[in-house]
Amino acid sequence: MGIQLFSPKFEVEECLEEIRECLEAGWTGLGFKTVQFEEQWKKYTGLPYAYFLNSATIGLNLAVEILKEEYNWEDGDEIITTPITFVSTNHAIPRAGLKAVFADIDDTMCLDPGSVEERITDKTRAVIFVGIGGNTGHYTEVAKICKKHNIKLILDAAHMAGTRLDGTIPGKEADVVVYSFQAVKNLPTADSGMICFKNGRFDEIARKKGWLGINKDTYTRTTNSGNYKWKYDVEYIGEKAHGNSVIASIAIVQLKYLDRDNAYRARLASWYRERLEQYAPEIKLVHVPDACSSSNHLFQVLVDNRDEVLQALNAADIFPGVHYVDNTVYKMYAYAKGTCPHAEYVSEHILSLPMHMRLTFDDVQYICDELVKIVHDQSK
Repeated sequence: MGIQLFSPKFEVEECLEEIRECLEAGWTGLGFKTVQFEEQWKKYTGLPYAYFLNSATIGLNLAVEILKEEYNWEDGDEIITTPITFVSTNHAIPRAGLKAVFADIDDTMCLDPGSVEERITDKTRAVIFVGIGGNTGHYTEVAKICKKHNIKLILDAAHMAGTRLDGTIPGKEADVVVYSFQAVKNLPTADSGMICFKNGRFDEIARKKGWLGINKDTYTRTTNSGNYKWKYDVEYIGEKAHGNSVIASIAIVQLKYLDRDNAYRARLASWYRERLEQYAPEIKLVHVPDACSSSNHLFQVLVDNRDEVLQALNAADIFPGVHYVDNTVYKMYAYAKGTCPHAEYVSEHILSLPMHMRLTFDDVQYICDELVKIVHDQSK
């Protein structure tokens, strides 16, 4: 099979034991384990609210939709975002009738604070900051800009499970944080996510919208006493966004090992850096600020002739990836094409090297050997 970009590793027996409790209790849906995981996630992150979802994508959609409704934003109002992200980040904006305004990135692959400030207008309502690969980039500066201009901050933390900034989990300064626990993330499940609002009322709204707008979920109706458990109101036109207890069972187990696993990812990243930093500028590394203890979901390099390098690595049984294509090349965002030159450059040069718990020191050395040889041969 060669060396894959991602290969999730589960604590299989513990996961099965946790799932067994659901099956024996006859409760596999919303509630039970989802509530347990939400409480554990709040304790782990220090964030005040956490609602377990079936994906981070639905979390982003809920985040933008709820902020728009509760702050009375109008159709056509603007959210500043990055072009270097998975499209679900940016799709949340037009889905809510708002306009995505793209700011450029810097050498951390995250939003450039100067570019963000340049894009602010009287129609700017929020900034979405994406911690790509687990990097915090210049998140603190962006948070200060949002506070200065009285605009909302959405932290897309899909890659940031376990990331720390100055020793603590970032996000308390954001209006809402969205995490991903998708199959290949640092805290892997089959697919799920978490939305963490700062405002408790918004958390309540998210829970209603995530259960089709119903104001009393099945778990609450089952665990509460009284003769009118079947009575509820429907306050919103919502979606079925909530997570379930089977997937939450996996998350509960994997959370116990998140910091351990991230410590190993940090070691992998250090092995890559030790080997590759001497080959600049032919192989450029992504800058990670000293204050950031990254989750290291990705290890990215920038090379010339990226597609040819990727194909040559494939021929050596190494299968890297690309995170991400500049979103302004897609037709729905083409109005912004050419406005973010650094992102455009990155889109054509970025390469994500294999990064997962099954990699060994020898694997990393082999990947580096092949990458250096390929880049050297192509530069002749």
